[in-house]
Amino acid sequence: MSTITLTQDAVTTYAQSAIEQLKGMQSVIDPDLLDAITRSKREIIVEVPLRRDNGKYETFRGYRVQHNDARGPFKGGLRFHPTVDLKEARTLAHLMSLKTAVVNIPFGGGKGGIACDPKQLSARELEVLTRNFTNLLGDNIGPLIDIPAPDVNTNAQVMAWIVDEYSKKRGQCWGVVTGKPLELGGSVGRDEATGRGVMLATREAAKERGIDLSKAKVVFQGFGNVASFGARLIEQDLGGKIVGLSSSQGAIYNPGGIDLDAAWEYYRENRGLKGFGGVEWMTNEELLVQDCDILVPSALGDAINVKNARSIKAKIVVEGANDCTQADADKILADRDVFVVPDILANAGGVIVSYFEWVQNLNNHYWGIDQVRQELERIVVTAYRNVSAVSKDRRLTMRLAAYSVAMERIARAMILRGV
Repeated sequence: MSTITLTQDAVTTYAQSAIEQLKGMQSVIDPDLLDAITRSKREIIVEVPLRRDNGKYETFRGYRVQHNDARGPFKGGLRFHPTVDLKEARTLAHLMSLKTAVVNIPFGGGKGGIACDPKQLSARELEVLTRNFTNLLGDNIGPLIDIPAPDVNTNAQVMAWIVDEYSKKRGQCWGVVTGKPLELGGSVGRDEATGRGVMLATREAAKERGIDLSKAKVVFQGFGNVASFGARLIEQDLGGKIVGLSSSQGAIYNPGGIDLDAAWEYYRENRGLKGFGGVEWMTNEELLVQDCDILVPSALGDAINVKNARSIKAKIVVEGANDCTQADADKILADRDVFVVPDILANAGGVIVSYFEWVQNLNNHYWGIDQVRQELERIVVTAYRNVSAVSKDRRLTMRLAAYSVAMERIARAMILRGV
């Protein structure tokens, strides 16, 4: 899994644009309150000790940024990666506040992790590091306070260790994290959730723009969790033709379509797509500008930038990855009438099903896959249509409409709570 480097400048630019738009409306929201929403409520830095297998003692720096909890407990992932730092956590936490607000689930935004390379840690070292980090966070996390989840280089097993460590002092508490194994209170449908959300957003965008998906060519940049599920669902449920895929090594493209089953088996066996037959091999950058109707960047931050925005041929861009379009590139796409479904709406399926997991944990009653999928569709479609209506009514791009909806909801919650 590739780490996604976010730029605070892009998120701040979008947020400030939304603030200016809201300030220009007849609104009861204090402009200073809108500005306050861009800042974090709490930022936690801890030094996490670890006795290595060779007997040496080492410390790793851990972070948890809690951005805003006016609408509910903080919610967001934990990532273990050498590049984790306070700036990255701050940006991601801000995005999570906006994402949970735009799809109208009762969470705020949080994010964090440990600056480490898990590939250099044994299984025992990784477990001890996770447990020590959990203890240092202490009562700053919890099912009614802050609910972490898996992110880059973390998974269901890491969440299981957090549950166990947290529960030692507080009693059994499945709801302290989401993304857990099914045996420990996880939810069915969580693995496919973000990809399914991307598929639903793609379906709604195609309807709005008058594109027949049964005749559409779709390119996915990436072939990880989001792209692997999203591509299959767009093909199976919507009839779209997947013509491009990529891995960290490079990309494949075939205007006649790609056999997804064969590509996935090849990817699993070879840890990449280079050498897969019957396709053209190219760079990730070249894939983005190939002929297609719908482009779904699902891998890297700033994938769409000022260098390639004028060359993108897609009519619709559905952002499967966080912050994959630079702010200046976003303006270029808007000027070219390329319809962009922004990340805080398009890839919110994962946090929505995390919300379902949390609800199930609190009630100790678990749903079947059909209920999870139906509820996910209801929330994604409702959110999409609401943002689309605001976009049309206020003559805004979908991104600015989504940011405006999210920030207005957060601000009104803060006012109602008595800021």
